[in-house]
Amino acid sequence: MRKLDRIDLAILDELQNNSKITNHELSNRVSLSPTPCLERVRKLERDGYIKNYRAILNARKLGIGLTVFVEISLTRTGPDVFAQFKEAAIDVPEVQECHLVSGNFDYLIKARVADVEHYRSLLGATILALPGVNDSRSYIVMETVKEGQVLSMKSVTEHGVG
Repeated sequence: MRKLDRIDLAILDELQNNSKITNHELSNRVSLSPTPCLERVRKLERDGYIKNYRAILNARKLGIGLTVFVEISLTRTGPDVFAQFKEAAIDVPEVQECHLVSGNFDYLIKARVADVEHYRSLLGATILALPGVNDSRSYIVMETVKEGQVLSMKSVTEHGVG
């Protein structure tokens, strides 16, 4: 892994906040001329620091404004139970995130649905039917205080990656 300098980190920070920024504006914000700036962006993409570009959609306006977190405990009946669960969970469209965690349960799922009725259906017909599921515990989000995938470039520099 190559060492990122302050300009690379500034580029990443700017692109996280607005991936539609023009190269000219980006180069102005990171104090670099446009051609070297574009070359750096392309290198960051090639090296895997930039995985993708996407639009952030308004779930509420799209009618899927209810967020639910679900703790999943698996039965440990076979060596492939974790692999089977992962493979199946990836295919559930309402599941936005699925994390293997340490603690009193195995996976933490974040799902988005239209309402509680939709969630009850998703839980009963889909989540509890995933391979190896033994138990679940649900948490309906009442208010989202902070949400996003923006990574702190300050944390990157403080921990020696940059």
